[in-house]
Amino acid sequence: MPRLGAPGEPRQSGERRPLLARRPRGPRRGWQAAAAAVLLVEMLERAAFFGVAGNLVLYLNSEFYWAGEQASRAALVFLGASYVLAPVGGWLADVYLGRHRAITLSLFLYLTATGLLAATTFPDGRSSFCGEMPALPLGPSCPSPGCQHTSPTPYCAPTLYAVLLLLALAASSVRSNLTSFGADQVMDLGRHASRRFFNWFYWSINVGAVLSLLVVAFIQQNINFRWGDGIIVGCAGLAFFIFLFATPSFITKPPTGSQVSSMLKLALQNCCPRLWHRRSARDPPDAQLLPDQRSHQPGPSPQEDVANFQVLVKILPVMVTLVPYWMVYFQMQSTYVLQGLHLQIPNIFPDCPGNSSVALNAQCGSYKIPEAWLLLANVVVLLILVPVKDHLLDPLLLRCKLLPSTLQKMALGMFFGFMSVIVAGVLEMERLEYIGHNQTVSQKIGQNKYYAAPLSIWWQTPQYLLIGISEIFASIPGLEFAYSEAPRSMQGAMMGIFFCLSGVGSLLGSGLVALLSLPGGWLHCPEDFGNINKCRLDLYFFLLAGIQAAAAILFIGIAGRYEKVTQGPASQS
Repeated sequence: MPRLGAPGEPRQSGERRPLLARRPRGPRRGWQAAAAAVLLVEMLERAAFFGVAGNLVLYLNSEFYWAGEQASRAALVFLGASYVLAPVGGWLADVYLGRHRAITLSLFLYLTATGLLAATTFPDGRSSFCGEMPALPLGPSCPSPGCQHTSPTPYCAPTLYAVLLLLALAASSVRSNLTSFGADQVMDLGRHASRRFFNWFYWSINVGAVLSLLVVAFIQQNINFRWGDGIIVGCAGLAFFIFLFATPSFITKPPTGSQVSSMLKLALQNCCPRLWHRRSARDPPDAQLLPDQRSHQPGPSPQEDVANFQVLVKILPVMVTLVPYWMVYFQMQSTYVLQGLHLQIPNIFPDCPGNSSVALNAQCGSYKIPEAWLLLANVVVLLILVPVKDHLLDPLLLRCKLLPSTLQKMALGMFFGFMSVIVAGVLEMERLEYIGHNQTVSQKIGQNKYYAAPLSIWWQTPQYLLIGISEIFASIPGLEFAYSEAPRSMQGAMMGIFFCLSGVGSLLGSGLVALLSLPGGWLHCPEDFGNINKCRLDLYFFLLAGIQAAAAILFIGIAGRYEKVTQGPASQS
């Protein structure tokens, strides 16, 4: 098992310790400022990210008049790219830039992309980047009964997709590098300090989510997108300047090369020798060497390359078996929301003053509690339980020698995810029972009318609470596992792979929804006009529960074998 550098260990060539660190032994001074700066930057970056992602569909639909499926597709592309591109940022940091420089450039790109997106909220900026908006057709898009309906090309699509992909690249690079960079700041304090840092890092993520859900999303929806996007740009800019100003307190390390680049070149050399020789003939002699074998770059020797590869082969099966958990996790941002729209949603202001005007009464009745606010149940669980776990539960279990291992926590998190989707399935069965007896409530949300069951939306709270608890035990220890068990030369890339696999889980869940939406599938109900009252969403939830249960059993077996292999040599020594 690769270990973190000890305090007395000689530093890598090119590693820069901050000026605040004077003593050669013991915890360095200034580590609190460095860790706090990383946590604050993460909170602001997540607030900006969720501010864009939370109301992206509404923005494209209401401001650019995109069709619903076009806006949803753009949102899925943005979210998927922000996870799938994560290994790219980690690889660039490991091989060329180093984590500090990669984060700095990513935050600058973040600020640029959010600024461009905010510019499209102004008429002048929109016309400059996109041209004049075409006039909307007054007639029906499909006048004859036998014609094929075709959606028009969405206005400003090339510009908006380019901006969103730039933002996704910046967000993915920050996601894959800032986590491990923050852990570097506390690595001298031991494994327990790294575990506590990951707990507080995840806590900061959810503070940013609360800011977006309560402030930014509300302003965007009820005031205008200019003010909301202005706050997003402010968060990105503040994160960028805080990171720059905190640079003197950081431990920064030079790029040491990545095992990924070595593996890719070895694979090309073995599988396509003709292509390799053709490429080698064009490159200078130094370029023919693997990145980690060049004399001017510090990095692992060929023997260490083999050892690191063996460690990687052990780590990846553990991380891959966590993919079904991510399929369940991302339901809270997709099918859980869809289910909530078909439950009775109360107004924000249930009772207006009796002497108020007719216009004020109409305005009061139009403000319904956003269904997305139920995500706060997930967030509040994390904000409350992470400090409790960090200060009370973990020290108590550690003193009693009952503290579970990282892999045992991940298995427990998968169990809570399984329970969340089971509760969602049971609630959906109860909802469909009301629908079967023709007991519905008509409610207008935005421009759409939904026929909901007379069940309060607050019945969804348990499934959001359970998925929040699952995050504490699956996602946070997963981050710790990916960082601490990876070879030193692959830590940035492994964090990127961890986030990439979570994106794969989201895409697999979306693919399963698309498959079940085909004719004859459980989610195929075209005659329902946008409602899901004739779909069997409950069976979909139970199918996910079965997939999660099978994956959990496989995970326990693989994790047990991994712990035996890694702990065996340690116990013999």
